[in-house]
Amino acid sequence: MFTKVLSQCLAALTFYTCLPLPVSANLEFRGIARFAPLVGLTIGGLIGGLDWGLAWLGMPILTRSAIDVAAWVAITGGLHLDGAMDTADGLAVMNPERRLEVMADSATGAFGAMTAVILLLLKTVALSEIATGRVWILMAVAGWGRWGQLVAIAKYPYLKPTGKGAFHKEAIESIWEAVPTLLILMGFSLMVRPGMVIGSAIAVAVGALLNRKLGGQTGDTYGAIVEWTEALLLCTLTVL
Repeated sequence: MFTKVLSQCLAALTFYTCLPLPVSANLEFRGIARFAPLVGLTIGGLIGGLDWGLAWLGMPILTRSAIDVAAWVAITGGLHLDGAMDTADGLAVMNPERRLEVMADSATGAFGAMTAVILLLLKTVALSEIATGRVWILMAVAGWGRWGQLVAIAKYPYLKPTGKGAFHKEAIESIWEAVPTLLILMGFSLMVRPGMVIGSAIAVAVGALLNRKLGGQTGDTYGAIVEWTEALLLCTLTVL
């Protein structure tokens, strides 16, 4: 059992990040979405460590924040940002029947490009307004974003017979599978900064809104949930 969990954790890091990890043919990728929130905590910790180092060097907070957000994209390989862009292009189409077709197109449209700019700008500016506890906040924000993705996988139908998110849906059978990481993130947030528990509500709301617009989810909307939850939670934390 322990070996299987370890294999899935390593598989989740391999799938969701570009970290130079040892790749094995024996990795268990089925069900890795369960561990996505833990991958988020890891990503946030790495970015937080980078931020701490830049602060130690005396770098101004706005510049640090911009570098942090750039590293955020680099570590994930733009996986979730690409999904958010494709989702925006699809939602911009007036004909609902063509939305999935547009989202599947690899070409980036105007709405996708604008969405990327808005997301990166919101994250950078919001992060630059948060002066203390940045390491812990980055961990929680990245964790809640991926927890929202897990909830959407468990709760809503998948709209395509195949796709980069289809194997997640096949493996996650119940919303109860999101409970363990919910408890971990709740405990972490309450211990560090209680206001961060609002991330659970934001994560659920973003997934519900996309489901209402599309009637289900795709691999692209899973990425959009991650990105918008992270950006909106960072913005919310500037006033909490």
